[in-house]
Amino acid sequence: MKKTYYLLNPGRMSRVDNTLKFTPVNEQGEEGPPKFLPVENTDQLYVFGALDANSALYNFLGKNDITVHFFDYYENYTGSFIPRDSLISGRMVVEQVKAALDNDRRLTIARRFIEGAAFNILKNLKYYDNRGKDLQPIIRTIANLADTVGDAPDIASLMGTEGNIRQSYYDAFNLILNSFSMNERSRRPPRDEVNALISFGNMVCYSQCLRAIHQTQLHPAVSFLHVPGDRRYSLALDISEIFKPVLVDRVIFRVINKKEIGPADFEPKLGGLFLKQSGKKTFMQAFEERLNETFMHRTLKRNVSFKQLMRLECYKLIKHIMQIEEYKPFKMYW
Repeated sequence: MKKTYYLLNPGRMSRVDNTLKFTPVNEQGEEGPPKFLPVENTDQLYVFGALDANSALYNFLGKNDITVHFFDYYENYTGSFIPRDSLISGRMVVEQVKAALDNDRRLTIARRFIEGAAFNILKNLKYYDNRGKDLQPIIRTIANLADTVGDAPDIASLMGTEGNIRQSYYDAFNLILNSFSMNERSRRPPRDEVNALISFGNMVCYSQCLRAIHQTQLHPAVSFLHVPGDRRYSLALDISEIFKPVLVDRVIFRVINKKEIGPADFEPKLGGLFLKQSGKKTFMQAFEERLNETFMHRTLKRNVSFKQLMRLECYKLIKHIMQIEEYKPFKMYW
């Protein structure tokens, strides 16, 4: 299986035969030991520092179907280099747009995203409730909200229900976590350690979903739950709703409760709190382990990883849009 590499330091990247050479550079302009990444084993690059590279390198990355995601100094996702679409389908784009413009069809798909997200959120809460955390009041609140998803008359109402589910869910974090506390959800900037982890993890999950979409015939800018907008791939936001509880939140609970990440892994910036390089490295290692976990797929009757599951979710959506098979979101069944 191809790997994702995370470049935390600024540096220079070049091609050496069939290998990528990354040379880190410190603030004084001094070069560190180079790292060599085999092209045939590389799927994606996450770049968190300034990267010096030329067009010849990007041509090489494009020919080898390697995606590069860029983040700024404050961990904000800024964009991606995505190789030329080899699976582009005009018919698929037309059908996807038609489904998005049809209010009933769009609402049906959007409801499915929230149904999947709410189910996976409840799975998380029940998991920790069974391990001594008193989460039953919050579980009942979210279950009641989830029961109203199918009755939402429009996207605005559905988004309101989703917001209420998330608010109740975040109220449970202080009960689940053995250290740190979260007062309320804050984004730009995150105000505490837990919010910093949520924001960072959600961005990584979003870019993973974007990669999965790119590997299918779906168009990433044509969405159903989130309003399609300029300069963002809103379909990745839609699909990530299903996977954030399964991937991001479970990793957050792990790294905090197992004390893999502590106060020393954060630093204050711009009136908020952000992960240091040490914290990013620990979180991404745990995230990669989670992505590569496998389980027996009920329909395929074989083991698949969560990374593969994202692409399978896109295929299910394609079948629904093409009116071949009704879309049913992934729901964690173990």
